[in-house]
Amino acid sequence: MTARKPTPSPASLARADRQRLAAEEGARAIAEVERDGAAIRKNMERLRALREAREAKAAAEAELAPAPIARKKARVKRIVR
Repeated sequence: MTARKPTPSPASLARADRQRLAAEEGARAIAEVERDGAAIRKNMERLRALREAREAKAAAEAELAPAPIARKKARVKRIVR
């Protein structure tokens, strides 16, 4: 029995290279997705703060505004013939 490993074939070298490249691309893709997700969450937080400020301002203005005056319904004039 020999303890030496046989020299790798060109096919096994190519397969190992493809696997290494796939692992690197996968790691880059995962990092990109996480980075995009963080950017999206940050933007959602900013937009939520803007919306809540706008709603609070509208609620404050609604409290300060006088109640609308109820108008009488105008009498409809009918012509009888």
